[in-house]
Amino acid sequence: MTTTPLPSSLVRTLPGRYYTDPEVFRREQRHVFEAMWFCAVRGADLERPGAFRTVQVGGENVIVTRTRTGALRAFLNICRHRGARLCLEESGEVRRALQCPYHAWTYDLDGRLVAAPGLTKMPDVDRAAYGLVEVALREWLGYAWVCLADEPPSFEETVRGAAVERLGDPAAIERYGTERLTLGRRETYDVRANWKLIVENFMECYHCATIHPELTDVLPEFTDGYAAQYYVGHGAEFGEGVRGFTVDGSEGFGRLPEVSDGQDRRYYAVTVRPTVFVNLVPDHVILHRMFPMAEDRTVVECDWLYAPEVVASGADLSKSVELFHRVNIQDFAACERTQPAMASRAYRAGGVLVPTEHHIGTFHEWLLGRLGDGLA
Repeated sequence: MTTTPLPSSLVRTLPGRYYTDPEVFRREQRHVFEAMWFCAVRGADLERPGAFRTVQVGGENVIVTRTRTGALRAFLNICRHRGARLCLEESGEVRRALQCPYHAWTYDLDGRLVAAPGLTKMPDVDRAAYGLVEVALREWLGYAWVCLADEPPSFEETVRGAAVERLGDPAAIERYGTERLTLGRRETYDVRANWKLIVENFMECYHCATIHPELTDVLPEFTDGYAAQYYVGHGAEFGEGVRGFTVDGSEGFGRLPEVSDGQDRRYYAVTVRPTVFVNLVPDHVILHRMFPMAEDRTVVECDWLYAPEVVASGADLSKSVELFHRVNIQDFAACERTQPAMASRAYRAGGVLVPTEHHIGTFHEWLLGRLGDGLA
């Protein structure tokens, strides 16, 4: 199929193979997910020493655990003896140590080898050197972010910098106090679509008038097709008569204490590449974490975060949660509807972006740069 020259108002997308080819996905695992900061787990999920969670980061499985001193540490989920997976469960809690179920090599919560059958007869074995392989970890917004790279990129530039680039104000995201908020609801979605389709969908609002009636009732400017991320520093304003970011526009909860007057009655969206979406509204924060599992499958974990007193009071969160839950269902259905077409000859050269979507082209250029590809 020949490729027709594009009119100046359109921009070419990535070719279809970038959404279907297992080799492209393996390259993304190495050059994107394993090379950048990856949002792994909410710190409050690991309250006590010995609590752990395993997460898939690219081609590697990582354990994040809380130590006896209360710090968070991350390690590759691999025993140093014969390579067995150390923790098989997605989450759990141990009393003092992590023990391999194959040969009982045992590691303390700081990753040091502390015991193994016959270890006392091998005095030349350096227990620190044969400890678990540690992974870099930083905490931000109440989440543990890990990086598998030998030399991690600057966290300030690549993670915090994404919020500054989007909001235009270094303090804007900090005013929501996300690290002090409490989890009100968590939903996990198993989406049969490539992770990039989900990112692209989140970044644009050309589809909003078509598939998001509840969202556009609350944020009527989205019917024009301009997403919140289209303008630096712009927050979509609540519609007239809308009292809160709820499924029916009814009143939500009190404004978070440090949110500025200029941020009130507005919705802001931030994409932190590669796999995090942060949604900011006056009374809560919604944070999506994507876990790309295959070229055609992505698990998305979505957290709704509220002031601690709101959750502790037993307040009914349903109308607040339901709005973005519906948005998620609608978006993920659209992505799943798109995924099969990525293998079609009609999409061999890709699709097109209209002017309100041109900023997605920057995402494509960024990805091609990470993979070392020229413009396809």
